[in-house]
Parts: sequence; C-alpha cells; structure tokens
Amino acid sequence: MRDNGVVAVGPEPLSFQDVIDVARHGAAVRLTDDAVAAMAAARQRVDELAESPVPAYGVSTGFGALATRHIDPALRAQLQRSLVRSHAAGNGPEVETEVVRALMLLRLHTLATGHTGIRPVTAKTLAALISAGLTPVVHEFGSLGCSGDLAPLAHVALTLMGEGVVRDRDGDLRPAAEALKQARIEPVELAAKEGLALINGTDGMLGMLVLAVHDLTRLVRTADVSAAMSVEALLGTDRVFAPELQALRPHPGQASSAANMVKVLRESGIMASHRDPEACTRVQDAYSLRCAPQVAGAVRDTLAHAATVAERELASAVDNPAVLADGRVESNGNFHGAPLAYVLDFLAVVAADLASMSERRTDRFLDVARNHGLPAFLADDPGVDSGHMIAQYTQAAIVSELKRLAVPASVDSIPSSAMQEDHVSMGWSAARKLRRSIDGLTRVLAIEVLTAARALDLRAPLEPAPATAAVVRALRETVPAPGPDRFLAPEIDAAVRLVADGGVVAAVERVTGPLA
Repeated sequence: MRDNGVVAVGPEPLSFQDVIDVARHGAAVRLTDDAVAAMAAARQRVDELAESPVPAYGVSTGFGALATRHIDPALRAQLQRSLVRSHAAGNGPEVETEVVRALMLLRLHTLATGHTGIRPVTAKTLAALISAGLTPVVHEFGSLGCSGDLAPLAHVALTLMGEGVVRDRDGDLRPAAEALKQARIEPVELAAKEGLALINGTDGMLGMLVLAVHDLTRLVRTADVSAAMSVEALLGTDRVFAPELQALRPHPGQASSAANMVKVLRESGIMASHRDPEACTRVQDAYSLRCAPQVAGAVRDTLAHAATVAERELASAVDNPAVLADGRVESNGNFHGAPLAYVLDFLAVVAADLASMSERRTDRFLDVARNHGLPAFLADDPGVDSGHMIAQYTQAAIVSELKRLAVPASVDSIPSSAMQEDHVSMGWSAARKLRRSIDGLTRVLAIEVLTAARALDLRAPLEPAPATAAVVRALRETVPAPGPDRFLAPEIDAAVRLVADGGVVAAVERVTGPLA
C-alpha cells in the first residue's frame, strides 16, 4: 500500500504495483507500526534462544552442513559477519537495478512479517537503503534457488554492514561505507540469526517473476494487436474470432484474445473489401492467422497461473528457521524455489511460442505466393530493393534463441553444501533467462508491427480499421511511410520502443477503450 507515494511495508502482502513502484520508479518505503511490533516480539524469542545452552539452528549454530557446531556466544557476532561475507560470492555481469530493488523490498516484507527474528533496527536500515536509492551490486551467478537466493541477498546484507559496492541514484559505483555515510545511514552490527534472516529467501526469483508478469501482460495484448494487423493486411477473415466459436472451447484466455482481435478489426475497410464470398475464394486462413487467439489465449492462461503463484509468494514469509506466532522457532523447507522456478520456466516456453507464431505471420507478408497481391518482401522496387527481407531474418534469429531459452532450468539440480542441499530449484537461473526471453519477444512483436504497418499502407486506397490505423500513425511519428530501402535498424529500434513502452496498446485503446 502507498502513503503519499511511499510504499508502506507491513505484515500484510505487498501488491504487484508496490513492487513495480519501488523497483522501477524509485519509490521510497517505510515500515508500519504493526511491522515494528511484530519484529520486536519475535526478536525477544530469538534473544531467549541465543541465551539458552540448548543449540538452536541459525541462532547458536553454524549453517547448512556446518549446523552441527554449537557456536560460543563470544563468537556469534563474528559468525554473522562471516556468514554474510562468505555468502556474498556472486560473480559475472551485474544484475539490473530494478531486480535488486525488487529483491530488497521483498526481503524487507518478509522481515516485516515478524517471522524471522530480525531486530527492528536492522530492518529499518534496509528500508533506509531502499529509500536512499542505494542499490548493492549483485551478480548474475551465485544463486541455486535454494536455500533461496543466498548469494544475491548476501551482497545486500553486506551493504547493511557497510561493506561492498553500491550504485547511487545517478548510477555511479561507490564504496558502500562512503555511500551510507553520505546518506546518514548507520551500518549495522548483525546480531544472532540476523545474517541468516537477511539471506534465506526467494526474493530475487519472486521479484523477477512479478516484473515478468507485468511485462508479459502488456506484451500479450500487443500480440493480439499485431496479429489483428497481420490478419487485416493479409486479407484474412475475422469470422473465426466470433464469440460463439470461442465459446465451443471455453478457455478464458482464448476468449479474451479473440475479443481483442474483433475489437481491433472493427470497421476495417480492408476487411470489408473481401467479405463477399463470390469475390473471395479462400476457404480458410493459415494457422498463424486463424489460431492466433488459441495460442495467445494459452499464453494468457499460463500467465494467470504464474500470477497466482506470485500472489501466494507475496503473502509468504520465507525464512529458515521461522519464528511462529506461538513463539516456537522451527526449521522448515519453505525457502525451496520450486514453485517459482516452474512458472518462470513456463513463461519462457509461452514467450517463445508467441514469438514463433508472430514470426510466421511476418514471413507470410514477404512471400508473393502467400501475401495476396503485395510486392515481394514489401519492397518498393523488388530486386533493386530488399524491403523487409532481413527484418524477418532478425526475427528468426531471435525466435531461435527464444527456443533455446525455453529449455527449463528447473529440471536441473546440482547438489551443494556437502549434500545437505541435495536438491535445488535453479529458479534464479529460470528467472534470468526469462528476462532475456521477454526482451526477445518484445523485439519480435515489434518487427511484426513494423511489417504489418507497412503492408497496411501498401493496401491503400483501402482503409484499415480505426484501431490499426492508430497504431500506424503512432509508428509513423518515428518511422517514415513505405519507400525505397532505408537504414532499417533504427526503424526496428523505434518499433521496439513503441512496443516496450506500451505505445501500441495505448494507441489502440484510445480508439477502442480498454483491451482485455
């Protein structure tokens, strides 16, 4: 929930929009009074265990395969520092700021539930770090998705200790100690269990899942628009999208996609030009046109399942051991990333298939045997000009990459921690490749929009539907109308930006109202 633009973090679940606001828009955060009270109560129980002669995992013992050692009270502060420093072992390229900020927020939420035993002061320091726009440097490799995202979260915990490296609001790299001092944030001396509470969670996986669901929701609507533009420009029929036909197979996503396509194609002069059955001798369209709602609809239904999993995880408190409401501190396996890993992989599969169908529609535009009267490759002077020939090559290269990215990470497991962690989720890896899949799908859909818009212009004097015409106008603000060959890469980039920032859907919705 938000209060004057600040996201309030308490025991109750965060929303998708909370995550987006903090991750992408730099929103500040604050802990609620309920959160502080819950943390203080749980901390009291952890302090009691720390003083007890009976070993308690994560409080007075080592970790993982080293959990059998009881740690002397004089060494427990060192234990926490050692845990964070040793686990901050990530390597490889730097992870995007939006992912790290999402991870930080989601860890803060778990702390705020009062189930981790963290001290309120430590949680408040993490909140201050987020609000100050200081983002710890986290690396691509280091998480097996079990016990949660250990290495990425450890790099964040390291910053709370005043160590490591951060990026400030301007994106500049700075030593954490220097950045915290300038922001007037006091580094923390971690107490018993706090190191474990800061690093034992699925927050990186969940953050990337929430961002992916948000992006794919926009892209599946864009795919409905691009498919409608292709059906229109390829002289296909919209009769197959009729609601009574969709009702025969009542998948909700299919019905939504078909309804969107009908709405986008409404009042199309191009469609009207070939509705006469005596003038149009084609019996039915190719699958990439006719079955667009079935494929995009299945994407929507898979996306809905992934969103449900994300919502459940947003309502979770992931830590081990966990402090229960009755005061017990119990070991558990809730840190395992399988629920997230599976849906992250599912989304990579559907992104690849949605892109594959889009590329097939683009290819039809370029072939005179299948494009129904358009010039070869949509070229101005075929032979002298190549038109969109190589744009389709670019699409094909991306689609091929997306198919490789669709190979699931979650079916793999490499044991770690001397076989204590003998089955891991690889959910972080699934999330990282999904981000590349979403980028690729964005580019593929953009090339279809670019190509379909060119084809619609080439159908003149026939008039496209008002909605598809609005997309063409939006594109023409940065990409000129058809003509002799031009430097094509900047035009593709312009189309990519239009898709990525939601401009395609926005152009349609100004005419049609909200799409499903």
